[in-house]
Amino acid sequence: MHIAIEGMHCDACVRRVRMALEKVDGLTVRDVKVGSAVVDADAAQQAAALEAIQKAGYQPHIPV
Repeated sequence: MHIAIEGMHCDACVRRVRMALEKVDGLTVRDVKVGSAVVDADAAQQAAALEAIQKAGYQPHIPV
């Protein structure tokens, strides 16, 4: 799943998002870079991933 993330500007943001996503049980983080993340997730994990990113202070959305 590709997640677009608004509000990320630097490597510290990347680390913060990666750490938040790594705390989601069962989620596999494939890549995190400024403005996006790629993860392997089922439907429940998708919601948890978006919530984790929001709690980290960013605005995630799934591109259509």
